[in-house]
Order: sequence, then structure tokens, then C-alpha cells
Amino acid sequence: MAMVKQEDQKNVKIDVTYGEGEKEDAMEEEFSCGHTQDGTVDFRGKPAIKNKSGGWLAGIIILVNQGLATLAFFGVSVNLVLFLTRVLHQSNEDAANNVSKWTGTVYMFSLIGAFLSDSYWGRYKTCAIFQVIFVLGLVLLSVTSQLLLIRPEGCGDEYNRCGSHSSMVVVIFYMSLYMIAFGNGGYQPNIATFGSDQFDESDRTEAHSKVSFFSYFYLSLNLGSLFSNTFLSYLEDKGSWAMGFWASGGSALLAFILFVSGTTRYRHFRPCGNPLSRVCQVIVASSRKWKVMVPLSGDELYEKDDKEAVDEGNGSRKILHTEGFKFLDRAAYVDVDDFTADPKSVSRDPWRLCTVTQVEELKCVLRLLPIWLCTIIYSVVFTQMASLFVVQGAAMRHDVFGFSIPPASMSAFDILSVAAFIFFYRRVLQPLACRITKNPRGLTELQRMGIGLLVATVAMLSAGTVEYFRLRMATANGSSRLHIMWQMPQYALIGASEVFMYVGQLEFFNGQTPDGLKSFGSALCMTSMSLGNYFSDAIVTAVMKITTVKGRAGWIPEDLNRGHMDSFYYMLAVLTVIDFVIYVLCARWYKCIRIEGKSTKVYH
Repeated sequence: MAMVKQEDQKNVKIDVTYGEGEKEDAMEEEFSCGHTQDGTVDFRGKPAIKNKSGGWLAGIIILVNQGLATLAFFGVSVNLVLFLTRVLHQSNEDAANNVSKWTGTVYMFSLIGAFLSDSYWGRYKTCAIFQVIFVLGLVLLSVTSQLLLIRPEGCGDEYNRCGSHSSMVVVIFYMSLYMIAFGNGGYQPNIATFGSDQFDESDRTEAHSKVSFFSYFYLSLNLGSLFSNTFLSYLEDKGSWAMGFWASGGSALLAFILFVSGTTRYRHFRPCGNPLSRVCQVIVASSRKWKVMVPLSGDELYEKDDKEAVDEGNGSRKILHTEGFKFLDRAAYVDVDDFTADPKSVSRDPWRLCTVTQVEELKCVLRLLPIWLCTIIYSVVFTQMASLFVVQGAAMRHDVFGFSIPPASMSAFDILSVAAFIFFYRRVLQPLACRITKNPRGLTELQRMGIGLLVATVAMLSAGTVEYFRLRMATANGSSRLHIMWQMPQYALIGASEVFMYVGQLEFFNGQTPDGLKSFGSALCMTSMSLGNYFSDAIVTAVMKITTVKGRAGWIPEDLNRGHMDSFYYMLAVLTVIDFVIYVLCARWYKCIRIEGKSTKVYH
């Protein structure tokens, strides 16, 4: 049992020891009862029993929920630019800017959902509440569109524009739109983490299933968007906006009902309290002791004993001390003034003395930030698939057997590529990597993310090459004769890069964030995509300003035959290579988190 020994006031020393064999006996007893070892509880708040909670049954419910929710979200977003131009009479530029702001806001709302989940509500409650907001937003959008916006009836297709609308109707429309953004944004970072919570990583079999879950999670996301990008996109393009929105609302409602149906099966981590206060305490405590000589060994630093951890009741596991950021270790250095005594007990001042776990939480975030920053350039490349790839496709010949292929629907090749490469990686590449590296995990998350950057570079080179030949043929013949199917390689390469980058990113941030910041780790992935949108707009604007001097058309003019979009793609390839070099340096510097009772993994 944990013993805390306190000496005289001049020399306070904290010594944590365990009785011989007590840990082993406790672990054997828990295993015999079939309890999970990661601190998860069931819906009653009791320690979770393996065969009665979590596992693939709960995981599959969450995967289907994610697929349906993604279908609902992309059912609105995929053609939102067309809706704003055809129904609300916005210009192409204004509509594109409004959609970019809305999309960026979705991802920024993920930080709010992550904060509430990690701090107060827990992941289940947060997912449920934000899904309700999501469903209500979709219902309001459907009702508003059917009764107020699609007027006269039958308008909104390519040939029939709708009439004007009052300011109140437009306000209601935007209210519904941002309810959807708020609901989906708050839900997204938590559902991925909640799904991974269903697998106990201290169990070898479940740990392997946990790694597989992230691949299938990203697959379900893409399969949901496939239906939206094809069937719903076609309906809305033909003017059936209300039907498309109602289909999205029905899908979101079905996702919510399915999610709630698994309530008794889920495993839960208890919320760990406000992380901002814990971070501030470390900064204040280390600042107060700025003159203190930090001990070379972490053994002399303060950590809570098991009784204190149980009293806090947050289920957070201890984090072991790591080297680096030594100035923060001062916050865990024990000083005589760190404790206040009263007749009944001795209490610790959290603004003067922090635990090693608190200090390591802040260190984890600081180490993750450089890796996260390096993923933003990749998101800039990924964003081109929904913007310049479509513009490029519109300037190409897209007839196949008498049927005209919508340029935006070429993203289906990206989705199919994601599905194919997930299975190819799981069945072929990973076993091969395991044999070569002698590592049961195969390629590490950091290695896979680096490969994703390289594949994205090749995708930009492919897009630039296609644009180069399209431009040459258009200049020589007066019109573009290159077929849109030549875009298939660049879409397929982007899909392959997603499997390495985004799936690896989900696994990495989930595995390398402390228990009290798991949803925050998933939110970092989403904010990377958001900043990718913003940076892409900024880069395009800067490029056009620089390349349109002296009356030149610029690299990306309205008439692509007068521009040099191939040069823009090649520039992105160069930026990605530079980003890859910086990323390798950051990855080599990175030190992984060390959880008590969990084996240390090598991530380089």
C-alpha cells in the first residue's frame, strides 16, 4: 500500500513505496474479475468489465454513427457554394469566402467540444449533446429551405434562380447553418477518442484492435462522404435542395439514435478537470521557484500517492518524468513553504507545488506543437482537392459515353483510394514492415506521417504535370482537349497520402496526449485542417498579387488557359519538401509520453 512519509518542517521529503507483491496481487485480482486496466468505467461509474463493455461491438456502433453523421454533414457542405449562388444570389467570390469561413468555423468549434469533454462532461455526454444540436440545425435548415428559401417552387437548379428573400429569412438560414457547424464541430474530436476508449491498450489483443480502429474510423468517414458527394450532390445540383437537406437530417437523427442505443455497452474515462488551471499552476509554481537548482534526477520531484489520486477521482493515470524543459521541473520541486498545516491534516498549495504528472502534461503539449505545425502544409495540399482540382477539372473535357462527369465528383477517386490503401496497408504493408523492422507495430505513427508528406509531394507534381500538358494542348488547339480522367492519379495519390498522414495523425495525437487531454489531441487534427484552409486562401491571394503585376494574367486567372496553375502546384510541392525536412528534424527531437504501467514505445 502507498505510504507517504513526511519529515520535519525544515526538510520535507515525499517517499512513495509499495508493499512487496501488493501490486502484483491487485493486478491478478482485477484480471480474474475481468476488469479493464486502463481506468475506464461503465455507464454506472463502476470499473468496466471486459466481456460486458467496450470492444468491437461498441466500436462498430461508433463507426456506423460516424459514417451516418459524416453523410449528413457533407450532404450540406458539398454543394453549399452552389446553394449560396443559386438560392441566395451571392457572387462566386462571396459564396466561396462564406463557405471557407463556415468550414473553418466547424473545425475551430472542435476546440470547444474537446475542452468540455476533457474537463467536465466526459466524451459520451459531449457527443450526445452536440449531436442533438447538429440534428436540430439540420431540421431547421430543411424547414427553412422548403418553406422560405426555395421560392418559387422548383427553383435552385442550374437554369432557374430563386427569388429574393427578407433579411429575417437569411438570418434564420445562417442560424441553422452555424448550429450545424457548432454541433458537428463539437462532436467530431470526441467521437474518434470515444471510439478508441472502447479498447484497453494494456490488453495485447485490444491494443491491436485500437490501432485498427483508427483506420476503420477514417474509412467510415470517407464512405459516408462518398454517398454525399455522389447521390446527394446529384439531387441538390438538380434543384432538390430540400430533399437533400432532409436526407441529411434523417441520417443525423439515425446516427444519434444508434449512438444512444449503445449506452450500456460503452466504456468511459472520467473527465479530469480544467486543463487550463493545471497548466497555469505549473507555470506559476515554476516561476516562483526560478532560483531553485533543479535536481538531476526526477526521483526527488513530487508525485501524488495512490490515496490522493483516488480522492481526486478523475481516473487519470500518472505520467513518468522525462528529460527536457528542465525549467518546468521546478514546479514539482518540494519546498518547506509548499504545504500548509492545520490541526487535522497537511495540505499542498497547488500554486506552489505541482505533481510530476501535471508538469509532464504541459511538456507533452509543448512537444506536440512542432509536429502539429508541420501538418498544416499538408492540409494546404489536401485543400486543393476541393478547390483548384475542381477548377482544373472544369477546364478539361469531361464526357464519358455521352455522360458529363461533374468535376467535383472526381473526389470519389480519392475516397476509393483511401478505402483501397487502408486495406492494402493493413494486409500487406504493415506485416511486411513488421518483418523488416522487427517491430510488432510496423511503421511508427511519425514514420507514416512523414511518408504521407512525401506522397502528397508526388500528388502535387502529378497535378502540375497534368496542368502543364492541359495548358499546352489548349494553347496549341484553341481549346482544352485533355480528358478529366487524367486527374485520377492526383486524386488517388492524395487518398493514399491521407491513409499515412491523417490516420497516423489520429493515432499519434491520441496516443501521445495525457488522459486529461485526449479529445484535445483529436481537436488538434481538426484545427490543422482548418488552418490549412486559411493558409491556402492566403497563399493563393499572395501568389495572385505577386504574379499579376504589369498587366499579366497571373498564375490562377479566371481563364486558366492564360495562367500557369502548373507553377502553383510545383510551388506547393517545393513547400511540402521543405516542410518534410523540418518535420524530420522535429520527429527526431520528439520524446514520447511515458505512462505508469505502460510500455514505452519508440516513435522515431
